[in-house]
Amino acid sequence: MDSLPHVVEDCMGFLQLFSDGSVHRSNDIKFHAAAVEDNSVTFKDCLFDKKFNLSLRLYKPSSQNTNNSNHNKNMKLPMIMFLHGGGFCFGSRTWPHIHNCCMRLASGLQAMVVAPDYRLAPEHRLPAAVDDAVEAVRWLQRLGLSFKEGGGDEWLSRCGVDFDRMFIMGDSSGGNIAHHLAVQFGPGSHELDPVRIRGYVLLAPFFGGEVRTKSEEGPPERVLDLDLLDRFWRLSMPVGVSRDHPLANPFGPDSPNLGELNLEPILVIVGGNELLKDRAADYATRLKELGKDIKYIEFEGSEHGFFTHDSYSEVSEEVIQILKQFILETSS
Repeated sequence: MDSLPHVVEDCMGFLQLFSDGSVHRSNDIKFHAAAVEDNSVTFKDCLFDKKFNLSLRLYKPSSQNTNNSNHNKNMKLPMIMFLHGGGFCFGSRTWPHIHNCCMRLASGLQAMVVAPDYRLAPEHRLPAAVDDAVEAVRWLQRLGLSFKEGGGDEWLSRCGVDFDRMFIMGDSSGGNIAHHLAVQFGPGSHELDPVRIRGYVLLAPFFGGEVRTKSEEGPPERVLDLDLLDRFWRLSMPVGVSRDHPLANPFGPDSPNLGELNLEPILVIVGGNELLKDRAADYATRLKELGKDIKYIEFEGSEHGFFTHDSYSEVSEEVIQILKQFILETSS
C-alpha cells in the first residue's frame, strides 16, 4: 500500500510542501502591522493578467495633498513599481506592511506607485515571478499607449502620470526580480515605449550562491536565519538546480556576463545586520568594478525588511530622502 503524503518542507508553519507535490497554505497569519489610514493617498486594484488572475494596486497622492514644493506642482508624477518580498513564497499587495510601504512611497515621493502581485512558489516556481513582473510592466505600457491615443484610465489621468519616468523598486525577492528586469530591458527600455525605466532600487536583494558569505553564517536575525533562506531557495527554484543558478546568483557560472550589458542606474540599500548584506555589497562592488552606475548604502544596525516593515519610522524617512535624490538624479 502506498504511504500517505508526508511533509517534506515546512516553512514557518504557514506553508507546507508534501511528498506528492501538494501544497498547504495557512490563512491564519497574524500580521504585526495594521493598514495605515492616510488620506493623502488613494488607491485602487486592477487586474493585469487574466490568464493567471493577477492584480496590482495603484496608489496616487490625493489632489488635496499640499506637500509638493512650488516648482513641482505642475509636474507629472513619476511611477514607482514596487515588487514585494517574501522569499518568492509569500506576500501580496494586500498584506498590511506591503500596503503601508506603498502608501508611504506614494506620499513621501509624490509618485504613482504600482504594486503587482506575482505567482508564488512552490506552486509556481521561478521564473514565474519574473515573468509576471514583466507582464505588469507590459500592462503599464498598454496603459500608456492608450493615454497617447486619447483613452486611458480617468482615475489616473486626473493626477498626470509621467510614463517617461518609471523606477523599478524591489524588496528582498522583489529586489532579485528587479535585477532580472534590469538585465532583460536594458538601457532606455525602448521596447516599452511610452514607458521608460530610469533606474532600479534593490532593497536587500535576495541573491544566493553555493559558497556561503560571512554575513550568511551569522549571527541570525530576529526573523531570518540561514535555514529559512535555504528553504526559500528549495521551494522557489526549478527542481534540481543549485543556488548558483542564474535566477539566484547574478555571478554564477551560467549567469549572463554583466560586464557586457548596459544597465540603467541601480541603487542598493541594505541593513548592516542582514544575512544578505554581503551578497548585496558584493553585487554593488562587482558592478561598480564593471563600470556600471551603481550606488550602495548600508544602514548600520538595521535588519531585513527595516523599510518595508516599518515604513513610517525615522530611519525610513532617511530612505525616502535617498530615494528622492535618486529619482532627481536619474530623471534628467
